[in-house]
Amino acid sequence: MPQQICIRSILQQDYEQWRLLWDGYNAFYGRSGDKALSEQITATTWSRFLDADEPVHAAVSVMDGRIVGLVHYLFHRSTTRLNDVCYLQDLFTEPFLRGKGVGRLLIQWVTDAARAAGSERVYWQTQDSNQAGRVLYDKVARYNGFIVYSQEI
Repeated sequence: MPQQICIRSILQQDYEQWRLLWDGYNAFYGRSGDKALSEQITATTWSRFLDADEPVHAAVSVMDGRIVGLVHYLFHRSTTRLNDVCYLQDLFTEPFLRGKGVGRLLIQWVTDAARAAGSERVYWQTQDSNQAGRVLYDKVARYNGFIVYSQEI
């Protein structure tokens, strides 16, 4: 694992470094160029992280004063639990740090935050082609066999 990795909640002054990673994350999932998210979505997402009344949260990994990873998560109700569950929505690290434990630290941050909030479950999804991510996910969580469907409306 790289030395001097710190995980912390996102701060207002992190925007420029976060934005570089956010753009990289979106490009990884094919959301760049003419398929890029609108600036309104990015600005709204960013503002939600900093609004204490929002259920959406963000943390970053910092190495030598530079943000090298991000994680976004949110809490929501569930029909199968009394307490809210936690959805880990976005996870991304600098490519040179993949496989070095930074993603695991970010997942642990979310798990700790969920536990502190009284949640009993953290879950996430990824594309089946994300082999590098799945190597980590198979070590820290259980694949339940669900297939995700979505419908744009």
